[in-house]
Amino acid sequence: MSTGNRNFLSGGALAAAVALPVVLFAGFAYAQVEGQPTPGGIGLPATVTDVGRETQFFYNGILLPIITFIALSVLGLLLYVSWRFNEQTNPVPSKLTHHTGLEIVWTLVPILILVVIAIPSFRILAHQVEIPESKITIKVTGNQWYWSYKYPEDQGGGFGFDQLMKPEADLKDGEPRLLAVDNEAYVPVNEVVKLQITAADVIHSFVIPAFGVRMDAVPGRLNETWFRAEKEGVYYGQCSKICGKDHAFMPMAIRVVSREKYDAWLADSKKKFSAAESRTRLASSEQAR
Repeated sequence: MSTGNRNFLSGGALAAAVALPVVLFAGFAYAQVEGQPTPGGIGLPATVTDVGRETQFFYNGILLPIITFIALSVLGLLLYVSWRFNEQTNPVPSKLTHHTGLEIVWTLVPILILVVIAIPSFRILAHQVEIPESKITIKVTGNQWYWSYKYPEDQGGGFGFDQLMKPEADLKDGEPRLLAVDNEAYVPVNEVVKLQITAADVIHSFVIPAFGVRMDAVPGRLNETWFRAEKEGVYYGQCSKICGKDHAFMPMAIRVVSREKYDAWLADSKKKFSAAESRTRLASSEQAR
């Protein structure tokens, strides 16, 4: 074997040895903090919903092994072909152009792989789009460049508010930069929450990674999704559509609390935001005069 071929095989083996651990462990979370990005974290973010766990298992337990198998198989085939059919060991090339068996194999194998991927994929999709019975509905509207929330009156709400990113100077201890907001939305723990999502101007996208929720906010269209958070805490997300100048400064934050704290927050917020809305209407009337 020539020196060039030896160097090629040695380089390929070294690359495989380095890449394999990275590929195998890249899908698993490392030191992730629930609800927000983690410096140095690896893999998908920690999740607190059934749909989120199903999605992560689909990636870590099904897609990642399949991708790893395909990549290593192709790498092995390339190394074998380079060793077995190089110019020194195989000076007279074969004139074979077609092989019925190979044609069948490399047609059927990708089809079978796609079938294996499709079955759990359809199951997850069904769980995402089939919304269970819920007692809490929140309407979320994307604006350039902030979010608006409305809680219905028949569920103890009857108010709405805007949610804007907090300036860095106003951040409190523990609040993440570029993710903390002025008015957090509240939901109760272990209860189904239905989100009705739309937009007032351009297409936005409402994304909370810890909930496994991603839904486009489209002007003139009301999309629906849901989640059931199983752990109290604050969970952050960001608009994932390039929606304009301040796209990168359009976070959202949802605080999950007990039912008792949620009811108390509803009562306080109804007074707070209803009074603010009344002042806004009064100011608008005075300006119109």
